[in-house]
Amino acid sequence: MGRVTVRRKLRAIDTTTGEVVTRMDTLAGEEPLEIRAGAEVITVTMRTPGHDLELIHGFLNAEGVITGPADVRAACYCAGSVISTETGQPENTYNVMEVSLVPAATARVAGAIRNFATTSSCGVCGSASIDDVRGKVPYDIATNDARLEASTVAGLPNLLREQQATFDRTGGLHAAGLYDLDTTELEVREDVGRHNAADKVIGARLLDDRTGERAALVLSGRISFELVQKAAMAGVPVIAAVSAPSSLAVELAADLGITLAGFVRGGRLNVYTHPVRII
Repeated sequence: MGRVTVRRKLRAIDTTTGEVVTRMDTLAGEEPLEIRAGAEVITVTMRTPGHDLELIHGFLNAEGVITGPADVRAACYCAGSVISTETGQPENTYNVMEVSLVPAATARVAGAIRNFATTSSCGVCGSASIDDVRGKVPYDIATNDARLEASTVAGLPNLLREQQATFDRTGGLHAAGLYDLDTTELEVREDVGRHNAADKVIGARLLDDRTGERAALVLSGRISFELVQKAAMAGVPVIAAVSAPSSLAVELAADLGITLAGFVRGGRLNVYTHPVRII
C-alpha cells in the first residue's frame, strides 16, 4: 500500500559555509487515487495515502452525491487493478477504490461528473458557481446559532499545528481540522492537497454519522471557493484559516451564511463574513 512518507537521498548545500552533505530526507507521499462507481470513473485525485475511505465520503458529500454513510453500500480497493510492469501480472496498488451507492446517489453521480468537466474547463463564472452550490447545500447555515470566543478562534491554528505529526517530519503537508464546539476537541487530517485534507476530516465526521453543524473548520493555508463549498455541504458554520481567503470564497461564505476568518495568527484574526458568531 502507498506510504504516507518516503525516504530519499539528497545533497544539502550550505552556501554560507560551502559545506555539502549527502543525507537521507523524509518526503510526504503523493499517489493517485481513482474513485469509481461501478464501471464509471468519477474522478482521480492526487493524495497522500491513508484515510482513503474518509476522503471518498468527504469528496462525494462535497459534490452532492451522498449526504451520509447510508448512501454508500460498500467501498473497497480494486484487487488486481493495475498490471505490474515488472511481472505483467495484476497487482493491487491500493490506488483504485470502487464505491457501491444506493440508487438515489447513483443517479446523482452523472451530474457530478458533468460538473467536474464544466468547472475544470473554466466554463462557469463566479455567480453561476455560487448559484450551483446554493442549490445543493442541504443546510440553512445562516440560522445556525453557533458562537465562539475570539480567543478560542485565535488559538485554533496552534491546536491544529500540534497535531501535524507528518508535517513535522516532512514540512510538506496541509492540514484541516474540525473543532467540535460541544466537546472542544479538534480532529485533524493531513494531506498534500488542501482539499483532500478537508475531505478526509469531513468524511471522518460523516462516517461517525455526525454533521458539521456544531463544528468549525480549521485550515493550515488559504481559503478557496471549493473549501467553503465543502464546509457548506457538511453544514459547518465557521471557517478559520492561517492564511487569506480568495474573493470568491468570501462571496460564497457571505451568501451561504458562513462565518469566515482569515489570517488567524499571533492572537489576531480578520473576520470577513457574518462576524456575529465571533464573540
